[in-house]
Amino acid sequence: MNSLPPISRRAFVIGAAALGGGLSLGFALPARAQTAPVLSKDGIPEINAWVVIKPDDTVVIRMARSEMGQGTITGLAQLVVEELHCDWAKVTTEYPTPGQSVARKRIWGDFSTGGSRGIRASHEYVRMGGATARTMLIQAAANGWGVPASECVAAKSVITHKPSGRTTSYGKVALDAAKLPVPEGVKLKDPKEWTIIGKPMKRLDTADKVNGKKIYGADLKLPGMLTATIKDCPVTGGKLKSFDAAKVMGLKGVKKVVPVGETAVAVLADTFWRAKTALDALPIVWDEGENAKVSSAAIADWLKAGLDAPEAFVGNANGDAKAALAGAAKKVEAVYAYPYLNHAPMEPMNATALYTPDKCEVWVPTQNGEASFAAAVAASGLPADKVEVYKIDLGGGFGRRGGFQDYVSQAVLIAKQMPGTPVKLLWTREEDMQHGRYHPIMQCKLVGAFDAQNNLTGLHMRLSGQSILASVFPQNLDKGKDNLTFQGLWPAGDFAIGYTIPNLLIDHSMRNPHILPGFWRGVNINQNCIFLECFLDELAQAAGQDPLDFRRKLMGNHPKHRAVLDAVAERIGWGKPAAKGVHRGLAQMKAFGSYVAAAAEISVEDGGKAIRVHRIVAATDPLYAVNPAQIERQVSGSFVYGLSALFYQECTVKDGRIEQANFDSFNSMRIAQMPKVESIVMPSGGTEPWGGVGEPTICVAAPAVLNAYFAATGRRIRTFPLKNHGIAMA
Repeated sequence: MNSLPPISRRAFVIGAAALGGGLSLGFALPARAQTAPVLSKDGIPEINAWVVIKPDDTVVIRMARSEMGQGTITGLAQLVVEELHCDWAKVTTEYPTPGQSVARKRIWGDFSTGGSRGIRASHEYVRMGGATARTMLIQAAANGWGVPASECVAAKSVITHKPSGRTTSYGKVALDAAKLPVPEGVKLKDPKEWTIIGKPMKRLDTADKVNGKKIYGADLKLPGMLTATIKDCPVTGGKLKSFDAAKVMGLKGVKKVVPVGETAVAVLADTFWRAKTALDALPIVWDEGENAKVSSAAIADWLKAGLDAPEAFVGNANGDAKAALAGAAKKVEAVYAYPYLNHAPMEPMNATALYTPDKCEVWVPTQNGEASFAAAVAASGLPADKVEVYKIDLGGGFGRRGGFQDYVSQAVLIAKQMPGTPVKLLWTREEDMQHGRYHPIMQCKLVGAFDAQNNLTGLHMRLSGQSILASVFPQNLDKGKDNLTFQGLWPAGDFAIGYTIPNLLIDHSMRNPHILPGFWRGVNINQNCIFLECFLDELAQAAGQDPLDFRRKLMGNHPKHRAVLDAVAERIGWGKPAAKGVHRGLAQMKAFGSYVAAAAEISVEDGGKAIRVHRIVAATDPLYAVNPAQIERQVSGSFVYGLSALFYQECTVKDGRIEQANFDSFNSMRIAQMPKVESIVMPSGGTEPWGGVGEPTICVAAPAVLNAYFAATGRRIRTFPLKNHGIAMA
């Protein structure tokens, strides 16, 4: 391997923090002409940072993004293969390490996998990696034959000299290609020429998941490894006061009891169960602080006051909404509320660390390898070139394992107290549930104005609640305003919401309780779509108009919003009689760059106390679709998440702490309750940035069902989950 310059710990940590824990950069292939190519970890020369080709024509595609079940790695491989022209049957993938990337001037770009950015934020430079490698391979073959490269073509890892018919394979010319300078001016294909992108290719990781070969963080085993589990102060802001290690040190398998920072204590043992049993028996005294007085009721009252507070951050505005409301012939008003939610991935937080005074290594399921690397560097106290992080596939992430690296820091801090011994930190389910980074709590007051002809003339939408950025990345606030709070409602202008309303005001009264917020799958579109789309139905009812017709009248200047809405309405049979006892609802939104809509069919049972969701039709326009089959699976999965939250899930606060400790009090829908999902993937192309698919549709499921429930019962539900209203999922 080429020698790499050392990187100071201080320089790296400061650089990482300045970018909010994730490191972003422009694409750049290093220009090089060398006699000693950069070697992969098994000694095979790389064509470039993204492509390694072995002598047997196996193609190793390196991807910095993380795989957590969503299929991103397969989609990214499709992007590379489209331009590389290699044999899909011989493609495999691997993760570069963030330490390697940092040492090579961050050549692999952004490691963060969240915000549905895995493909849409990296498609151009990974395609360029494939196109550049193909160009170099063809040039190497042409050089060997002594012919112009323009006379050669490549397909399925075979290079052909068209005039003579001579052929060679990628594996045979890979070493020579790796020695060539990186060409400039390589052009990407026109989308009309794509043959791999847009096709439902089989996932590359399925076999290893089925046969049990896939290793997740919780499965990892290293020689001589101990297992640790941890308890943090149950109240955020509190501290660890004392613990009595002597009470548990005599228990079988227990090796050590250690403090972790100022707020937590961990037990190390030879098995997880012995560590957990000892930790449960450990006498601990906490200093819970003033936050121990906080309750859900107190937080709700604080947010309620924000609905009419005189000052608020404006996220979207046009015209004069306040004047329109003052002069309205008729006004409609409603208040909605959305609770805290836990990510609750099936694999609890974990990380394995091996520390010595000269080296710190961490194995971790992470959504952001560079953020984990930064956390390990900071916790270890070592220079960055003495630290390495190895990414492992995630048993669920949903945002929890991205911007929040507490579990990595804890693992390193524990391992530092057992130098030379690998330590796997594995949180209990209770720790995972009660020390999450929760979907922010929010209330919303909406007021709509009509003129005498029942035309909507104004809308004021006041949000009151938590800011994620204020807690996590305060440096990303816009003069104090959290634009992320307005997801689906911002940037300014009616094109954000898809409706042209003459007088519009959407603002936010920021209220930040001590419960730490986080990027929960879909983030703020989940509540914002319920607020807006359910209230649109309320406005349609007040105007005496069909909900679809009412929306269409406001969407004349928004063809892509209307296209997805029309698609689901047509497929669901809107305007035609539904089966007896079946009722329908609609919702639409633009989220994460994609245009999405849903139409639901439900029936109610037990006097309205149970809802059976029969069918949901979903339309997604991500501008470009890499793997339609995977998009359909993502849509179905997002509905599981969205509907489970709607019916069952909330996190409540008592004595300053989260009450829900396990799945018995934080429930999820069952397979038998899953509705039939019909996914319409309708990429429209164009010059807008590509849209995402993992998160956008999660937001339209709940309002579509809620609007259908109103159609069935005449009852509006404005606070969630539905279980609090005695309503279950049939």
